[in-house]
Amino acid sequence: MGVKSFLVELLPFAAIVAVETFDVGLTTLNKAAMSKGLSHFVFVVYANVIASLILLPSYFIIFRRKGPPLTLSFLGKVFLLSLVGITLMQNCVSTGINYSSPTLGSAMSNLTPAFTFLLAAIFRMEKLGLRSLRSQVKILGTLVSILGAWIVTLYKGPAIGAVPQPQPSSLPAETATNDWVIGGIFLATASLSIAILNISQAAILKGYPSEMTLVTFYCFFGTVQCTIVSLIAERNPNAWKIRPDIELISVVYAAVFGNVVTYGVVAWCIRRKGPVFVAMFKPVGISIAAFMGAIFLGDTLHIGSVIGAIIIVVGFYGVIWAQSKEEKNKGEAYKCDRPQAYSQKTPLLDSYVNV
Repeated sequence: MGVKSFLVELLPFAAIVAVETFDVGLTTLNKAAMSKGLSHFVFVVYANVIASLILLPSYFIIFRRKGPPLTLSFLGKVFLLSLVGITLMQNCVSTGINYSSPTLGSAMSNLTPAFTFLLAAIFRMEKLGLRSLRSQVKILGTLVSILGAWIVTLYKGPAIGAVPQPQPSSLPAETATNDWVIGGIFLATASLSIAILNISQAAILKGYPSEMTLVTFYCFFGTVQCTIVSLIAERNPNAWKIRPDIELISVVYAAVFGNVVTYGVVAWCIRRKGPVFVAMFKPVGISIAAFMGAIFLGDTLHIGSVIGAIIIVVGFYGVIWAQSKEEKNKGEAYKCDRPQAYSQKTPLLDSYVNV
């Protein structure tokens, strides 16, 4: 029984680590496919179309009878959720990776916990006491994470383990730096979108506890929205042709692992552990991205990425430490209050306990 409960507790951790690995694999394949000429607008549309074709039949065959009935209010919330979490976020990620690299994408994704904390504080989902040590650590950790992300974006620095080569002219170096900054801005926007997505998703699942229903219509609405955007942005008819090489592999991978599996696992973990739990694993993607980028894309690791990533991780885990202390104190307070509450022998309390 002890082993079984341990495995049950371990499952969300293993699931989120797998999701982070899938995410890094997605950005790596995405970069490789776009370097071959694949339009990121077309990529997002095809990936969501395939994911919708997988999810919609599964919903109507398996999950329709098990979940709560659909309402216009629920569908409206999911439509807005997909506008932020798919249409905006996925296009920003694809554009940012196209301008920069998967390593920068994983480093900038560590802004998600900081943005999540800021949004929670703004909407009073997170209590802040400026005289409290935990609140001070949270605020400082958030600012440190943002600082690290900007270092990764604005300071590339010399390559690690590579001999500097003289530039034939200043234009290529300036262009590469500008592309790096533009990519960082798009990726930071994507991180903010993910933070909004996680908080909103947690709120929706409280009133509608059916992850697969949410994921199905979330992906479907995202497909419709991305198709409209891509038809306007991508006017070249030849860009909609997918070659049976790395382009097709990246699209199918994004549909299965980047959409269906990731959406389902994240929704499941958010409902059971909360959005902060999902966000706390983002730093894992840094080392995975650097490793996969060096192997499959030949990316060079730069000093700026390493320094910025370390700063991001330090600030992020400061926030997580403060939150874990708060949860521990809440749990201890609940345990202390519980015996006192149950010691009061009243008919009303007895009926409540029996229920």
